[in-house]
Amino acid sequence: MHKSRISSKGQVTVPAHMRDQLGLSAGTTVAFEVREEGLLLKKGGAAEHPVDAVFGVLGKARPVDALALLDQMRGPRPGGPRARKKK
Repeated sequence: MHKSRISSKGQVTVPAHMRDQLGLSAGTTVAFEVREEGLLLKKGGAAEHPVDAVFGVLGKARPVDALALLDQMRGPRPGGPRARKKK
């Protein structure tokens, strides 16, 4: 068992070897659950950002030809697909 003190701001330090073992780093979300035998701290939790829930769903990104996409949306440009206005 390892002990830590609660600071005046309500902060608790998790020992470094436990953070390493559990993969806890700065910014990791943790959840607290009150149980009959005490308090349980769990990695993750309901505080997860909604984007995290769908991250990776679309698979790997493919390169996009922005000009070709614009041509597809707007129609071809006068002078060809890559024509630019002359100054």
